[in-house]
Amino acid sequence: MKRWQAAVIQRIIMAVFSTVLAALPAYCQHGMLGISGGLTSDRYGALTRYQDGVGIIDGRGIVWKSPDKTTGADIEVGGEVRIPSNTNTHAKEFSVFGGPAFRFGEHWSVGFHAQIHWFYQPPSTNIPSGIIVGTTFYRPRMWILEPPGFVQYKFGADNRWFVRAEGGPEFSPHYKFTVPTGYPNPNLDHGYTVRGTVGRNFGKWYIKGSYETRYFKFRTNFGNPGNFYNWRSDMATAGVGLSF
Repeated sequence: MKRWQAAVIQRIIMAVFSTVLAALPAYCQHGMLGISGGLTSDRYGALTRYQDGVGIIDGRGIVWKSPDKTTGADIEVGGEVRIPSNTNTHAKEFSVFGGPAFRFGEHWSVGFHAQIHWFYQPPSTNIPSGIIVGTTFYRPRMWILEPPGFVQYKFGADNRWFVRAEGGPEFSPHYKFTVPTGYPNPNLDHGYTVRGTVGRNFGKWYIKGSYETRYFKFRTNFGNPGNFYNWRSDMATAGVGLSF
């Protein structure tokens, strides 16, 4: 695939995700739509760690709400777009999710989401000779399925403050190879994602801050030369958004 074709496809995907996020208020009974910014730090294998800015558009909404305000289960759906300031060292990401959220009184809610993530991973340059052909290590596009659980607690006056923790294991990923032929296909050993969020709802709008850590460990074999597929990512962001 040529570079201009890949660029066109990426812009189309981003437009579709942005349209879905923008349409959430029209089809959801309650939800949040926001924008965040911050720093992302990524390291592949034992290579250099890079830190750059990242921008995020995210939204979630309740498509089915329990008639009881303090108990019962709601069905949430949503999506997220992450664009780093330097795509040569950090992955672009597009995500969608959906699942139940169970409410236990006025303060607690617990649930899980089925999530699909698409990663456009960067290449690594200046690779030592003898490990792979050439000095650039290309990575395929990757998508994964994960089922993270979450717990959220609301507190303060009118329960406007909230704290949310979520995390879970990564499932075996799938790859789309648009790199030169002959590059290896890695095998995931294990992985996880953990995220914490704190924020405050002001009625029609809200603020929040989040920290996330993610790790992918691939098997050390021919499919993962030099462990260059192993990926550790940490991200801290703050943002604002609309409540509807």
